[in-house]
Amino acid sequence: MATAPLITFTIFALIVVSSLTAAAETPFVVAHKKASFLKLKSSPERVSVSIDVYNHGSVALYDVSLADDSWSPEIFDFVAGNTSMSWEKIDAGSQVSHSFELESKVKTTYYSAPAVITYRIPAKSKLQEAYSTPIPALETLAEKAVAYKIDLAKVT
Repeated sequence: MATAPLITFTIFALIVVSSLTAAAETPFVVAHKKASFLKLKSSPERVSVSIDVYNHGSVALYDVSLADDSWSPEIFDFVAGNTSMSWEKIDAGSQVSHSFELESKVKTTYYSAPAVITYRIPAKSKLQEAYSTPIPALETLAEKAVAYKIDLAKVT
């Protein structure tokens, strides 16, 4: 009889469909870290750091924590905010942001590590981990090159 192969095929098809459905319900975390210099007239050079965490997955993230502990206290003083943040939930398709400010104390080239994001998803009890993008090397208290605009006269 042909029913045994049909039953086997049906069971196989159900397994494939259920695994594809489970695979479609996965998190996809993207974290973008950026830093910029702020120079105020009466204060030392400041570094503004912001980290955007995007949930591009199809499920919500729970117990989300962000830690950016790569900023050396020998080189920077904290001016505003802190290097960690947490959120109870980040819905699928949404984003959160965190920022803080530092003050440069030393003239150096500084390399900051990516921030670490930990989270849970409903399908797994184990804590998941993601990393932010790195930032380029920071030249703290460096002499900034001044760009001069030269206007050339058209000679006729």
